[in-house]
Amino acid sequence: MSEETRNQAPVEQEVDVNEVRKVRIEKLNELVAKGENPFEITSYNRTATAGEILANYDKFEGQIVSIAGRLMSKRIMGKASFGHIMDSDGRMQGYFSRDDMGVDEYQAFKKLDVGDIVGIEGFVFKTKTGEISVHVKRVTLLTKSLLPLPEKFHGLKDPELRFRQRYVDLIANPEVKDVFIKRSKIISTIREVLDKKGFIEVETPVLNTLAGGANARPFITHHNTLDIDMYMRIATELHLKRCIVGGFEKVYEIGRQFRNEGMDTKHNPEFTTIELYQAYVDYNEMMNITEELYTTAAERVCGGLDITYQGTPLSLKTPWERLTMVQAVKKYTGLDFDNESLETLIAKGNEMGLEMSPDTSWGHALYNIFDAFVEEKLTGPVFITDYPVEVSPLAKKKPSDPRLTERFEFFICASEGGNAFSELNDPIDQRSRFEQQMLAKAKGDDEAQPYDEDFCNALEYGMPPTGGLGIGIDRMVMFLTDSASIRDVLLFPTMKPIGEAKKKAETKPQAVEEKKEIEQIDFSNVKIEPIFKDTVDFETFAKSDFRAVKVLACEAVAKSKKLLKFTLDDGERKDRVILSGIHEYYEPEELVGKTCIAIVNLPPRKMMGIDSEGMLISAVHEKDGHEGLNLLMVDPHIPAGAKLY
Repeated sequence: MSEETRNQAPVEQEVDVNEVRKVRIEKLNELVAKGENPFEITSYNRTATAGEILANYDKFEGQIVSIAGRLMSKRIMGKASFGHIMDSDGRMQGYFSRDDMGVDEYQAFKKLDVGDIVGIEGFVFKTKTGEISVHVKRVTLLTKSLLPLPEKFHGLKDPELRFRQRYVDLIANPEVKDVFIKRSKIISTIREVLDKKGFIEVETPVLNTLAGGANARPFITHHNTLDIDMYMRIATELHLKRCIVGGFEKVYEIGRQFRNEGMDTKHNPEFTTIELYQAYVDYNEMMNITEELYTTAAERVCGGLDITYQGTPLSLKTPWERLTMVQAVKKYTGLDFDNESLETLIAKGNEMGLEMSPDTSWGHALYNIFDAFVEEKLTGPVFITDYPVEVSPLAKKKPSDPRLTERFEFFICASEGGNAFSELNDPIDQRSRFEQQMLAKAKGDDEAQPYDEDFCNALEYGMPPTGGLGIGIDRMVMFLTDSASIRDVLLFPTMKPIGEAKKKAETKPQAVEEKKEIEQIDFSNVKIEPIFKDTVDFETFAKSDFRAVKVLACEAVAKSKKLLKFTLDDGERKDRVILSGIHEYYEPEELVGKTCIAIVNLPPRKMMGIDSEGMLISAVHEKDGHEGLNLLMVDPHIPAGAKLY
């Protein structure tokens, strides 16, 4: 089948891309040989765009125009043919006639391929069917496309391929381009609203010697000249507050943040936020600004305040609902943190599936229960206010209750959209909170904030009472464009390199083999738990049903740093679910396909609202003062359901 024939009708079978490329390169070489290399053209005089002509037909009717864009379709019909040209703001039909163009010009058009970038010149008219078109007199090949576009009826559907080849996605799926046009409008609207309020846009460092301003794991790099490790910023907060200390009273920054954390439909390692700070106001004014930013952007890109997100109708009309965290927990769980004892609350939380120790603080208990059982129920939009001091190291305490801070987060469709404080400006209190964060880091919390001495020093010069707000731009765009995943609103989301998993799979067996031959494992610094002195009778032990299980699927449990959710084949069923707190040691994707050992006759245990139907067996040890864990994985030749004796 010739390339020309391919362009005439949709092709159901898979296209041989290499063959298509070969044919197109031959066409290019023919043009070069004739002195018509399209890649030597440096410009083209466009007099109009497709969108302008379509919107103003009365103005353009009968006028000679020159438009340029990508050839998206071509129908050869003997002496007359049709094609569609797509530019940045529309799609225009071209009518190509041999009698009007001349034989040579028409033959040149016939040799064009779908995907080529061309310029066409002719007069504007309407066809017999009423379609606004250009009656082409001359066509100019501006860029030769060497690879075929996705076939129009099936398009580019594979999500992974769409994200990897966003340039093709934008060509093939016009609705994708519309998302990013709306994203641009949302960001410009944010700037417009804040500029009118007298805010100053500033820029702060992306590379820092400390990763502060949020509880998150940073990316680490190295500065060769200074010979120091540096951190890509996880937030702009601390530098923007320094601007407030320096005398700016209203500042904001729209910028990229980087967090070395998990990836899912709501998280990408790099993302965009707007952070703003205003002197002499508190978190209540930040709520007002949040509402204004959202409603103004919604009116700009959605045409109103009544929207739908993933099938859920939402009204962004103000005022939004406001609940304290204590009120929200009571409303959705029945637990009363104002009147019940801490001991009772911890016990009830553990009965619901949490694993809180008896020494859990009141604030941590409140936040853990909210995070696990309330957030998922917040359709919103709703402001949740007054967070515990333990999880708000940069927020000012409530004068009426020092256990809480003047902080809020707002939620839309169970997703957190932003965070705000009445900012802590007491340098003594700030130092104390940094110290608490350092204690938490020493106990293993690698997301705890570092002690920022320079920031404390800045506060000692005096920062006025200040309100601060951070909004996730990507999630805002998701809400206002009805996009299910953060990757849908990022032009180039973070992706695992193609072939990486395959490469690891291919090299791993060899590596294991080599390790067996040359590596001597040192267990001298390993500690293990003492063997139990108490014995168990054989009949009791025999009641435990140990089985080989195959991991069919594995994923991180939402809102849990430790838990992985396994879907297992136990020989009788292929949907056994077991939760295991081993995310610190394994990523979900590396466990799929493994053969493990599980106790399958334990009673179901609810964890994070999910029934866990058994226990996976792991081996635990201590090395250099840190706990190590290995999930017990066995020979894959062992079938699912094989019983252990």
